[in-house]
Amino acid sequence: MPTPIQAARALRQQMTPEEKLLWQNLRAHKFKGHKFRRQHPIAYQVFEKRSSFYVADFYCGSKKLVIELDGKHHEFPEQREYDKARDKLMTEFGMKILRIRNDELKDIGKVLEKIGKLF
Repeated sequence: MPTPIQAARALRQQMTPEEKLLWQNLRAHKFKGHKFRRQHPIAYQVFEKRSSFYVADFYCGSKKLVIELDGKHHEFPEQREYDKARDKLMTEFGMKILRIRNDELKDIGKVLEKIGKLF
């Protein structure tokens, strides 16, 4: 089983075109001067040296903001339940969750405006 960091590194190598587009607008403090991380592991339980974790698509630590990009597979009922449980847990950690559908990225300006409303 990969560690959280290994899993995040693998996901960074396999970014979708939508993730790459949003990353180009968030990276290097481009968005309102805030630092974002891509494919950021969030451990939620460590037991006997094993951790359970989620990997957030994008994370801004200063705002405790998680941004998740949702492709077609997020429309399946099983995935929706998984996402709901994941969002609930991260909300309990004091994080804000913003879900953006991939098709919304056709208008990157509107997406950035939507993110900006949370700052």
